[in-house]
Amino acid sequence: MGELVDFFIRSRNFILFVLLEVLCFYFIINTSNYWSVTYFNTSNRYAAQVLAWSNAANEYTSLRQVNADLALENQRLNAQLTKLLQSKPAAPAEYQADSAFADRFKFTVAKVVDNTTQFANNYITIDKGTDDGIRPGMGIISPTGVVGKVKVCNQHFSVVISILHSEFLVSSKLTKANEIGSAKWDGGDPHLIKLNDISRYKPVSKGDSVVTSEFNSTFPPGILVGRVRSVGVQPNMTFHDITLNLATNFSNLSFVYVVENRLQAEQEQLEKNVENEK
Repeated sequence: MGELVDFFIRSRNFILFVLLEVLCFYFIINTSNYWSVTYFNTSNRYAAQVLAWSNAANEYTSLRQVNADLALENQRLNAQLTKLLQSKPAAPAEYQADSAFADRFKFTVAKVVDNTTQFANNYITIDKGTDDGIRPGMGIISPTGVVGKVKVCNQHFSVVISILHSEFLVSSKLTKANEIGSAKWDGGDPHLIKLNDISRYKPVSKGDSVVTSEFNSTFPPGILVGRVRSVGVQPNMTFHDITLNLATNFSNLSFVYVVENRLQAEQEQLEKNVENEK
């Protein structure tokens, strides 16, 4: 306490000077309209700038929660859209979709905790496991397109085979040409993927959308795989050489959706029984 008193005594002249300056400034502001207006305009401008910086900082710190909320909303919308599409397939008017078939896909939001893109065989780790109902074989999609398929799980985490994997195939369809092929990564650019098995005699348009086909039990049909980037024909080859721009950007993958096909085991068991009889 004594040191504080000594400081005020030593600095009394400087403190008096500051107080007099503040007092003069106060009288100038209150006795002159010009300086009063100038002061308030300047102070308001700086106060507004500080407030803008503060709001920007608050918005940035809340982005994680905003992204999580958007992921939950997308989960709900994905479920509703998929159910609607499955209940009204392109079929004769007499056809009635089975209610269980139309409602067979369930979506669960998961956060990506690890992800590779630089290898020939890439994997993704998500923060949901068997405690959340996740099982090997379930499909993984992002808000923009196909991501991969669950390989192994423990209680709290799952490892996903990325579509950026040399052995991963996705049954895919060209929307305009209505042709079925297989999307497969060639191990090169993580933004590009090949579409194989499309006859060279079928018309293929640059920019055409490629989506998951009806001929798989992992993904709902109509999930975007990519868009046609280039179309080539190799001499003496039967099929087009088609390259797609991948719909999913794996460099900034944050939230994904685990797709459960409730009827997958039933369908695969029946198909397996038929195969065994051949």
